[in-house]
Amino acid sequence: MSGFDHRVFMPDDLTPEEQKELENIRRRKQELLEDIQRLKDEIAEVTSEIENLGSTEERHKTNLLILILLWMKVSAKCYLLLALIFELFNRDDFNIQVLHAFVELHEFTDLNLVQALRQFLWSFRLPGEAQKIDRMMEAFAQRYCQCNPGVFQSTDTCYILSFAIIMLNTSLHNPNVKDKPTVERFISMNRGINDGGDLPEELLRNLYESIKNEPFKIPEDDGNDLTHTFFNPDREGWLLKLGGRVKTWKRRWFILTDNCLYYFEYTTDKEPRGIIPLENLSIREVEDKKPNCFELFIPDNKDQVIKACKTEADGRVVEGNHTFYRISAPTVEEKDEWMNSIKAAISRDPFYEMLAARKKKVSSMKRH
Repeated sequence: MSGFDHRVFMPDDLTPEEQKELENIRRRKQELLEDIQRLKDEIAEVTSEIENLGSTEERHKTNLLILILLWMKVSAKCYLLLALIFELFNRDDFNIQVLHAFVELHEFTDLNLVQALRQFLWSFRLPGEAQKIDRMMEAFAQRYCQCNPGVFQSTDTCYILSFAIIMLNTSLHNPNVKDKPTVERFISMNRGINDGGDLPEELLRNLYESIKNEPFKIPEDDGNDLTHTFFNPDREGWLLKLGGRVKTWKRRWFILTDNCLYYFEYTTDKEPRGIIPLENLSIREVEDKKPNCFELFIPDNKDQVIKACKTEADGRVVEGNHTFYRISAPTVEEKDEWMNSIKAAISRDPFYEMLAARKKKVSSMKRH
């Protein structure tokens, strides 16, 4: 069924306001069902394409791409991608499979262990829990040995040496560590780890010198609490936002980037309190008791809830409940600048563009 069927049963004892609210709930339910069906159709189509791809590696990459794309489609933005990856470290079998698919996106062929670790540790924030670090490094060791057969006797050797290198990086470059390890101590620490044998001394010396000359660059060590999503935004600043259900004004730090509007409680927050994707939205100036107001809305459908998400006090990410977002700027000039920047940012949904690019690539592969 497409569209909303107004001939559905309506109880007689409802007030006009209750009838209208019930209609809106039913309309929203139908829209969600249609969205789900569209996603199912897209999954079925791309799954068919996956089955025609040749290599296992390519299938892993495409499977993970679909997961990320669909996740972006539902929750609107990939600022949570690092948090999502951390959730892959749980013991659930499916999550472990996705973790390995993520690790297999890395190409370590012909890289020495330090080079591979540099690439790997830069691609995500290392979680704080020891159990999660253990699983991530175990997956890394398996992938490195898969890309470089014969370098180590076993994945255990790679795993142990990887941890030794990370510890060496901390000892050499942490100013609080006064007793810096020498290359001789590093070699001594790693004796017998290659299934009872020793690794070549030249290999260990090269790894030591690489870390000594250049420490690991890890995202959480760059001095900025925000992820790279929020670097060089189109616009940022303090604005007042009107609540959805409780109509109170709250001061929020807004960031406009990548066709999304994010708002934070404080400038130092690591994660936004809310995300507003700008696709399919319009912006207009409005009169309000608060000065310099504008609002985001869905054209031709004032009762439809805008697709957005927010973070609750307990950390849960939930769907927003705004039919419009009303915002107040400090000055007329700032209101005009924000409105112009948001108008410029409103564009097509990138999900479909990326999916189209994947389809084009698959079609090209089929022709050849």
